[in-house]
Amino acid sequence: MTTLDLTGLATRPSQVWGAVRLVPLVRDEPVDDLRLGSQPYGDVAGMVEVDPHHSYISYIPHGFVATWTGDGTPAAAYGTQLSTDGHAAPAATMGLRFHRGMARRQGKDRLRFLPMHLALEGYLALHFGGPSIAWEEWSQRAIRQGLSPRVEEAYAGAEVRGLADALRIFEIHPNQCGVMVYVADALAAAFALPHPDDYRALHPTLLQDLYGELIHHYATLMPPVPDFRARIPDSQIRSLAHLRTAVAEQEHAWTHFHDTTMATGLLEHTYTWQPVHRMGRFTLSRFLPPFRPKQDNHIGETITDDSGRIAYLKTFRLSETQVRRGHLLSRLAANDWHLANTASDLGINESQLGLRLESAGFGYLLRQDVLDGYRKQARNRTG
Repeated sequence: MTTLDLTGLATRPSQVWGAVRLVPLVRDEPVDDLRLGSQPYGDVAGMVEVDPHHSYISYIPHGFVATWTGDGTPAAAYGTQLSTDGHAAPAATMGLRFHRGMARRQGKDRLRFLPMHLALEGYLALHFGGPSIAWEEWSQRAIRQGLSPRVEEAYAGAEVRGLADALRIFEIHPNQCGVMVYVADALAAAFALPHPDDYRALHPTLLQDLYGELIHHYATLMPPVPDFRARIPDSQIRSLAHLRTAVAEQEHAWTHFHDTTMATGLLEHTYTWQPVHRMGRFTLSRFLPPFRPKQDNHIGETITDDSGRIAYLKTFRLSETQVRRGHLLSRLAANDWHLANTASDLGINESQLGLRLESAGFGYLLRQDVLDGYRKQARNRTG
């Protein structure tokens, strides 16, 4: 387990629109031998075949295509085609597109993958097989089918109030390769690409990305956030050199404040990493958080080079309900799905654990008579 290292990416002063704050990420040196482009699909529904026995239906507006070179020479971006306003053309009905695999080669130096689906599939597949031991409390459905089906909800960026205007109005820096999106100063997503040209082309896709329930609510209900403006006392400025120094100090102060205060929920946690695909000197991976309740928890996917530097990054902030589900499943798996041992690990009794499972949407995993017994014990304690 390691933390998320953004070495090579530097933050610039934020821009604010209502409750939305965008923090640019810039690179002094772009990653020239890896390029990312978009492969639009024109519909927003897709069926993804994970393997011959498992598939799921989800919102899939586009795929990303990674192109790389094997000798370090600059790579050309795959043909990016986006509408001018960031939206796919409207359709009378929602089509259904079939995809085989989250990541699929389209040539020896080209890979198509579904952005955020690598990360979301990692979360949805968390201990998907269900109980590893057939303890007597588990239902036959849990033993035979595991956690199938798993369902999670999210909002498209176009439904996050203020995001479309912010993306349309805000300045894109010359060397900008990414952005960190905050809503009511809660980190909603981080997005980074290898090259500034890739970011300019894919900037509108932030409206098509998925955002959690918390972010949607914050955008709808929270007041505008303050703008952190630089203030340089003119009494201390005697020359252009003094002004340059003062501006550099203000930029450094902002970067330090952002990285040590605003982004700590993403950068200070350790993550469990799973490599997905090798691409020359690059590796496509996904990561999961430790699922700590009442804290920021982000899932995500990266492309890193052979030195571990991040070339591509996309994250999704889990809601507190999703965190609780991940936490429960992780503790159950760590205790071989033994309810009494898991309850002891969590510092609660067995009936409380059973009711937590029901509240999290996993009540179907327990035998009905066992769940009824837990409910009766709860009523007796409160009666």
